Amino acid sequence: MEMTKKHSLDFEKPLHDLELQLEEIQKSSQNSDLDFSSEIKAIEGKIEKTKRDVYSNLTPWQKVQLSRHPNRPYSPDLIRRAFDDFEELHGDRLFKDDQAIIGGPASIDGRSVMIVAQQKGRNTEENLARNFGCPNPEGYRKALRLMKMAERFGMPIISLIDTPGAFPGIGAEERHVAEAIAVNLREMSSIKVPIIALVVGEGGSGGALGVAVADRVLIFENAYYSVISPEGCAAILWKDRAFASDAAKALKLDAHELLKLGIVDKVLEEPTGGAHRDWDATAKSLQDALINELKELEKLKPEDLPNHRYEKFRIMGKVL
Repeated sequence: MEMTKKHSLDFEKPLHDLELQLEEIQKSSQNSDLDFSSEIKAIEGKIEKTKRDVYSNLTPWQKVQLSRHPNRPYSPDLIRRAFDDFEELHGDRLFKDDQAIIGGPASIDGRSVMIVAQQKGRNTEENLARNFGCPNPEGYRKALRLMKMAERFGMPIISLIDTPGAFPGIGAEERHVAEAIAVNLREMSSIKVPIIALVVGEGGSGGALGVAVADRVLIFENAYYSVISPEGCAAILWKDRAFASDAAKALKLDAHELLKLGIVDKVLEEPTGGAHRDWDATAKSLQDALINELKELEKLKPEDLPNHRYEKFRIMGKVL
């Protein structure tokens, strides 16, 4: 589904107003014989300056808001632009097909890969079908089924992460969501093909980690990856979700902070203003990063990958 409706966050309002002004002048120029080129050029200059001012000093909380932006490209949007020949496979062969996780074989730069991706919806109907991007246990079991298939055929695994967390409902608990995530952590640690995880939006708690035990963990600069959401942290520590911005700062959700702490291996730049402003450029950034990482990981022997992956996670974390 393509982006059809513009949406602006509170801190984007100055930029949004200028863009609306530009659209009005452009319409007036098209519908009359008057020359508005100087006015258009002046507003375009203001827009570029405002972009730099707005997005150069974002707080961690504002970056969290961008990670959830309604117009941000979701996994299928990036898959269509960065990969070829994607073929979605369904079901966990145990219970049902969880639409919060999609996956299947594809190709990138002539290489066959297996994609596992978390997916939200853009409207009420889609969100209900995809459970607002919160996977049930059958979603993690489907992901593991696809990863085991990839290992059998020697295909690198690409995991695209975008979830506020695993679904905490009664049904998920009855079907053992914690066990499903735990099994994925164990099994992914020993898979003998390269695994690359990329946080494209939200990377919430075990819901994200359940498909993120990887040789390389990448993250877009306006995405976040955390043990808990800012709202959840605020509700626990301050007993009030209104302190979410304070929680976001304390959790060090900024992608570059995660890089310093060794939680992620690389931060991918987004177009000026965020991924939602240019899906094609965002997908190109993703594609280039994945191709480079695959080239590096192909130098390792399959039997050595689990040991490297183990060491990567053992040295993670610092005492501040």
